[in-house]
Amino acid sequence: MEDFLESLPEKAKDKKNENKKFFSKLKKRPPKNLDKLMVELHEEEFSRTNCLTCANCCKTTGPLFTQKDIERISKHFRMKPGQFIDTYLRLDEENDYVLQSVPCTFLGADNYCSIYEVRPKACREYPHTDRKDFHKISNINIKNTAICPAAYNIVEEMKRRIKV
Repeated sequence: MEDFLESLPEKAKDKKNENKKFFSKLKKRPPKNLDKLMVELHEEEFSRTNCLTCANCCKTTGPLFTQKDIERISKHFRMKPGQFIDTYLRLDEENDYVLQSVPCTFLGADNYCSIYEVRPKACREYPHTDRKDFHKISNINIKNTAICPAAYNIVEEMKRRIKV
């Protein structure tokens, strides 16, 4: 896994133009069964992939925290939302709450998340490969191919199965 993770950004960079063209065509003419296919590809990949052997998303990027996330997680810590924000978050250039730093504060050395049960929505949905209207979030998916080995594999399999 380490070797694949090390080479992943370069592999994704090599495929970026190809992926952009693919997603551009997909956006114009998405197959009727796209959402069903994406759930199938997602489930196939995650039957083989164990996120605990990787956790690259938690090590290299941080999620956006919605107001609901902040309220739920601060309640978990028995903190006031403002105190949680001051302790763990900052506003980014788009005025979204994000972690003050990466790797994620809540990631353990064993790759387990200490707030897994109350984790942010962005973490629960990552890498977004089984979302409805998948073709509408192509930029996120192209970006995620450089971070998540499963996302990379899903996009590659998708290109093999869908001819646009």
